[in-house]
Amino acid sequence: MEQSVRELWAESRELLGLHSEDVPRADLPPTPLAFLRDHVSPGRPLIISAAATRHWPAASLWPTESYLSDALRSTDVSVHLTPSGRADALAPHPRRPGAKCFASAHVRRVDFPSAVRLIRGSDPAAGLVAYAQQQDDCLRGEYSAVAGDVDAHVPWASEALGCLPEAVNLWIGNSCSVTSFHKDHYDNIYVVLSGEKHFLLLPPTEHHRLHVRDYPAASYVTEQETEEVPRLKLEMEEPERIVPWSSVDPYPASPEDMAAQVSSFPLYFKGPRPIRCTVRAGEMLYLPSMWFHHVSQSPGPNGLTIAVNYWYDMQFDIKYAYFNFLRSLEIKDSPSDNNDDGFEGELKQKKVS
Repeated sequence: MEQSVRELWAESRELLGLHSEDVPRADLPPTPLAFLRDHVSPGRPLIISAAATRHWPAASLWPTESYLSDALRSTDVSVHLTPSGRADALAPHPRRPGAKCFASAHVRRVDFPSAVRLIRGSDPAAGLVAYAQQQDDCLRGEYSAVAGDVDAHVPWASEALGCLPEAVNLWIGNSCSVTSFHKDHYDNIYVVLSGEKHFLLLPPTEHHRLHVRDYPAASYVTEQETEEVPRLKLEMEEPERIVPWSSVDPYPASPEDMAAQVSSFPLYFKGPRPIRCTVRAGEMLYLPSMWFHHVSQSPGPNGLTIAVNYWYDMQFDIKYAYFNFLRSLEIKDSPSDNNDDGFEGELKQKKVS
């Protein structure tokens, strides 16, 4: 079974035209027909150059030091707090040594200038990292005062997909925040406006490589809610809630952690290289629905990484049925001798800052 699935990985990448680590790039936005034919229908990612956002006021205003803080001075926003910068990710179980749980961030409402101070002051060594990542159509909600600085939707994408975006979100963080491997049931247009976003991508056919397992859910809470700089602790949810999540950390912190990851999750580390791309300020990434992605980031000159994304509802068609069938297949978690295209060695020298 494992050999057949490995052949599927290779064939799907060949059909998508993904022979290298780079996502295709376009100098200009595609026509709706070309976008539908060449990217939506086959499920192929695309990066569009900064020409696509040059007319946005946000492209020149948001990377500055003070524009957003001035425009949102009296606005309360949601900031997500974790000790390490990894929200919606695996963390050590607080009650079971050696076990893992799925940890969600503590969400605090603060005025926007205070949120920016928390984000800029983020420090995992001090046990506090802040990230504005509300994901509930927040640009058109709590950030509505600056929503007019970007297009309300992406016209060529809306025409090709036959709908307007269900949600438009704003993301503000710095290099301390990392998003673990996951997938979304949306076609995603992701636009960076300050700094850079670094993506690792896997197509839906490579589901088994992420060793998705069930983990009990937990949330970070503050020891004292009144603290201006809160101290966080992890509490398990009651009643118990189970979350299926990827077990893979693609950038282990130490050689010992790397050895443990490779031994425990060989389908990831002994499979094809993940598809890598960096989305720079002004650029757009089209990420098809159901693609797995891991995201890290680098700040711009203003000390922040700022992005907007447009979530369009995916089509639940026969491809979704195929994915569910693939997911139902059981593949052993044992190392394979078939390592012709493995990339374990190169990662031993790499680490995300």
